[in-house]
Amino acid sequence: MTAHRNFKLRVRARAAKTGESYTAALRHFRPTPSGDEMPEEITLRLAVVQTTMRDDPTNTHELRAGGAEIRGFMHQAAAAGARLVHFTEGAICFPSKRVLSELGPDEVGASDWTKAQWSVLQSELDQITNLARELGIWVVIPSVHQLPQTRPHNSTYVVSDQGKLVARYDERTLSTTKLTWMYTPGTQPVTFEVDGFRFGLALGLDVLFPELFTEYDGLGADGVLVSYATNRVAHHEHVAVQARGCAVNNTCWISFAVSANPDGGLASGVVDPRGEWVVQASEDGSPGLAVAEVRHSDVTQVGREFRRRTRERIGS
Repeated sequence: MTAHRNFKLRVRARAAKTGESYTAALRHFRPTPSGDEMPEEITLRLAVVQTTMRDDPTNTHELRAGGAEIRGFMHQAAAAGARLVHFTEGAICFPSKRVLSELGPDEVGASDWTKAQWSVLQSELDQITNLARELGIWVVIPSVHQLPQTRPHNSTYVVSDQGKLVARYDERTLSTTKLTWMYTPGTQPVTFEVDGFRFGLALGLDVLFPELFTEYDGLGADGVLVSYATNRVAHHEHVAVQARGCAVNNTCWISFAVSANPDGGLASGVVDPRGEWVVQASEDGSPGLAVAEVRHSDVTQVGREFRRRTRERIGS
């Protein structure tokens, strides 16, 4: 641990001296054309969480309870030495189409977002951001993102260990219900970097579209943080299968954060580039946290470069 920490300090010191990003500075410590090996393995400790499902954004008590649960898991992640903690879709609240329906709960219609307690939601997000700075950890937290005069985005916020909002990803795929009644779709992939790792973001039904993960591979992502939620009773094991397949097909890490749903057949966890679960939270659907060490060397293999070259050849 000491050698690893010292190596990271050397990389950060170079970045501070030259004005480079951490990733750019890291290149000076990676293998050289002569074949010299990098002095230390680059790892990152990642915590992935499954939180209680709450679906009423009009309920102040539910929103505050959701925020408090998230902050509790942030403390647990920091105590476990995590550099980054990743939460599920709708971690504070996963808005119900019936609660928001302008036709009432018995009939699904266009969502009336004026019902939502936006100021309370923002207060909880502000407290999460402040705690990220206090704990010195990165936080990936999905939430609804309000837009002026139109439906909101279903989004994921990335908060740095300095308490700064550094990125926002808006779900692109959207279910029929989300697209018809609830949200405005996003249009762009988003990546961010932590300690020499580049991560992409996926949300909701994005996990069912392999081409989005191939896109992140082309952007140099070492992993993709997938946030997914469902309040349905039917089992959704196939969603986890999709996540594992995307890890293998793109030689990347997948952090898979799902809601705590005893009937969903899913558990939060981390998948390695070979498609194997490295760690999972409780499979009984109760709220929980799992922590894993992700290694950079596992995504810098010959197989990944071969796949990229082949894609370029057959797509040319």
